Amino acid sequence: MTLNIQIAVDCRNPHELADWWAETLDWAVEPQDEDFIRSMIGQGFATEAETTLHHGQLVWRTGAAIRPPEDLDAKPPARRILFQTVPEAKTVKNRIHWDVNLAGADKDEVRKALEARGATYLWTASEGPHSWHTMADPEGNEFCIS
Repeated sequence: MTLNIQIAVDCRNPHELADWWAETLDWAVEPQDEDFIRSMIGQGFATEAETTLHHGQLVWRTGAAIRPPEDLDAKPPARRILFQTVPEAKTVKNRIHWDVNLAGADKDEVRKALEARGATYLWTASEGPHSWHTMADPEGNEFCIS
């Protein structure tokens, strides 16, 4: 049996956060089909209020997803992160987070680059010879880099 995974991230601004994480992970934002969206509106299954323009494209207002570029055409995708709108702001520490493997890049340099793009440094920790920085993305979701 082959299982695929999608991680769903609750957020306030799914399109902006998807853009941020796509750039961070060197992934791609999953394209949305404007013709399909317009057909759903035309048939009465959706309304204009459920859409928005993002980078000049008509998209569903409440969600955006990212995938590794090589997975963009996979049906279903093996790996996908979905950013979905929720009405409340983040108020407590995440119960789950992801670790970003830097593949040999200097974690202090990556930390500075991420901070310049809107991430927040939270703390540094270590276990034995391994150390990492815990960060928060622009909406406060925690992640680690090592």
